[in-house]
Amino acid sequence: MSSDTHRSPEPAKLHAPLARLLRPLVGLLIRSGITFPMLAELLRELYVNVAEYDFALQGKEQTDSRVSLLTGIHRKEVRRLRGAGAPINIVPATVSQTSRILARWLADPEFTDSDGHPRPLPRIAEPSQPSFERLVDSVTRDVRPRAVLDEWLDRKLVVIDDQDRAVLVEAAYVPRAGDDQQLYYFGRNLHDHIAAAVANVEAQSPQFLERAVHYDGLTKDVAEQLQQRSRELAMQALQKLNREAHAASNGVTPGAWRWNFGVYVYCEEVAPPTVARTSTTSNDEEPRT
Repeated sequence: MSSDTHRSPEPAKLHAPLARLLRPLVGLLIRSGITFPMLAELLRELYVNVAEYDFALQGKEQTDSRVSLLTGIHRKEVRRLRGAGAPINIVPATVSQTSRILARWLADPEFTDSDGHPRPLPRIAEPSQPSFERLVDSVTRDVRPRAVLDEWLDRKLVVIDDQDRAVLVEAAYVPRAGDDQQLYYFGRNLHDHIAAAVANVEAQSPQFLERAVHYDGLTKDVAEQLQQRSRELAMQALQKLNREAHAASNGVTPGAWRWNFGVYVYCEEVAPPTVARTSTTSNDEEPRT
């Protein structure tokens, strides 16, 4: 890593933001039965793995001594933990399949109405007409459309209307609490948000949009009103970008890059309340064109 392109802050300056960043995660770990020794072992493995693969010097062998120096972990432990391979980010098959089918239903003009909303789809239709069977077949031939429909009905992602059409349930946009799909995106989305923020902190010229609008000292009613409105606007942005990404990538030879656009909304009660004020904070600049 060149010092010309990365300017990491001093360790002492990271203590306070790290504590705030990790606090909700530590709460989740405690509630889930993951103790500190279990987390410490995971962090030890990650420190060795990241030092081994991400901090290797070009043209030089990454030695146990250098990994130990970078991480502060004893060489005996480094030797035990090395060689496991770089972390592999595997998308669970059901998550990948469901996400791709949903994305097409929400983006492809064949399966959306004039306002861009997902059409109710007959289970089966003429070959030239949109149907749930055609939707699934346009994404994968590895599973029968009827099997997908039965699974989605069971998971309440779709319902069957009085015309025997599959109707996408709006709640289908949000994975069920604690299921494989939610936990996969928990790791993926937080990784990408943190990776963007870290890149901006270290870069001479921040490269990713990473901003938030926040007000303090609100009443509960106002906070809930703003939360609902921000959810509506966020969904509009996500659906519009999904359609544009689908159109831009459809039929194009696959490449090596990936893109992720995410938004988040959060509100909580704090004490004591402060005077209402607004600010927009970030560690980035306006997107460069």
